[in-house]
Amino acid sequence: MSHPVDSDPAASAAPDDAPSASPADDSDRPRSEGSDAENEPQPSSLDGTTPISHLARAAYCPRQLHYARRDDDHEPPSGVAAVRSLAFAYDRNRFATDETLRSLPIAVSPGAYRENLADLARREQFERLADPTARDVFLRGRDCHGVAHKVLEPTDADGSAESGSELTDDSSTVEQTSAAPTVEQTDAPPTPTIVSPGDPPPQGVWEPQRVRAVAVAKALAWERNREVPRALVEYPAHGVVRTVRLTTRNRSAYRRTLWTVRSMAGVPSRTRDTAKCDACDYRSTCGTKTRSLRTLLGLG
Repeated sequence: MSHPVDSDPAASAAPDDAPSASPADDSDRPRSEGSDAENEPQPSSLDGTTPISHLARAAYCPRQLHYARRDDDHEPPSGVAAVRSLAFAYDRNRFATDETLRSLPIAVSPGAYRENLADLARREQFERLADPTARDVFLRGRDCHGVAHKVLEPTDADGSAESGSELTDDSSTVEQTSAAPTVEQTDAPPTPTIVSPGDPPPQGVWEPQRVRAVAVAKALAWERNREVPRALVEYPAHGVVRTVRLTTRNRSAYRRTLWTVRSMAGVPSRTRDTAKCDACDYRSTCGTKTRSLRTLLGLG
């Protein structure tokens, strides 16, 4: 199936200018956001915490999450694993031939792909991105649980200023998600990443990925009992990585989506963004039956 979900191209784009959702022709569907659901225990087994994959679907469309739950539809689309494997081959593929790259599930020309990887290689985290010490890490936070595809541990060269230097104007409002820090933290923080099989927007990341990135950062912060001020979203089919910082705006989007998921009862109202519906496998049946009086009266 092609549910709309996982997606954000150049690493230098403004990370917090996140579009509200992926366009209809985007291949990173909420189905892809839920593709780690098979690794996420159900809320009842984790003291009521919410699967991060559910947040990603709800950020795209709460109604789609309702149908996915109803149909127990949490399997990833075909091809996702092959695209995600590119995220662990950056170093090799930046020197690959055109013929080799054409055999891979990349979304741009071989020349553009090598250029994007060359830009990525200039980033301080490149070695850790290309060869992470921690992969597919299950995280359990205070509110959510789910998988970080990579966790980039700080190196000895990382200064204590790294945490604050990448924050925007609301750096003073970065939330302390640890329960009760007892010592001053002077070392650089770890950075979780999520790997999207889809296409990035012109700037920033799509809303479902923004919410998901904040969720994994907060879950890691809860486990480590320290601040984690940012997460990365990787688009390996493009060779692009974007930063999502835990700004007030991004944390608000996360909390809003968490509230939406936890308060869902019955069928949510239809989205007014019909571009989302064009890419959704539920579009032919969505709304054929509804518990919403407003919709039954033709007002929804």
